[in-house]
Amino acid sequence: MNGVSWTPASPGRPRPIDRKTAPGPILTTMQTRFLTNQFLIAMPTMGDPNFDHTVTFICEHNDDGALGLVINRPSGMRLGDIFEQMSLDPWEPRLGESPVLHGGPVQPERGFVIHDREGEWGSTLPVSDTIQVTTSRDVLESMAAGKGPDNALVALGYAGWGSGQLEGEMSANAWLTVPADRDIIFTIPFEERWRAAAALIGIDIDQISSDVGHA
Repeated sequence: MNGVSWTPASPGRPRPIDRKTAPGPILTTMQTRFLTNQFLIAMPTMGDPNFDHTVTFICEHNDDGALGLVINRPSGMRLGDIFEQMSLDPWEPRLGESPVLHGGPVQPERGFVIHDREGEWGSTLPVSDTIQVTTSRDVLESMAAGKGPDNALVALGYAGWGSGQLEGEMSANAWLTVPADRDIIFTIPFEERWRAAAALIGIDIDQISSDVGHA
């Protein structure tokens, strides 16, 4: 298994994810503009196999571009694989059976944890008032010890867009958008998330045509 990259945790006050330790443009404060804390729902006609039938959680979107994590595509790895690589023994063996997601095609060795906004971690981005994303290994250490967030989703890799790129894809009707939903992130089975996300805005995505615009 290839090495998985996590930002080393620093002692003292938690700091936001920054440009030196995380790929792409990263915010240090929550956004109320753009598509931060929204789902991108791939249209049925999506031609990119990296995003076919995917739901992507947008962690950041600003004038410099966007960063998101696909939340419905298991990678085939288990959390226990990551614990083993980090020499961590999970307090509960079943925790190691949790699937690790393929967060996107960029830097597939890079680790991200989407989780409840609780605890203090070395490198964290607040996305909303209830959800944040952490890239430092201390959150994995706490999870293995049974002291981590109540809800957490681990992903490797991310989806990134340059300045104006996502806006162009939206104009081309590549995506539907809807405010992110905690149940879809943490609870609903992966294979149901694409349809469940579209249903949030009253759409049966199996019936949608290619000329329907974004919500």
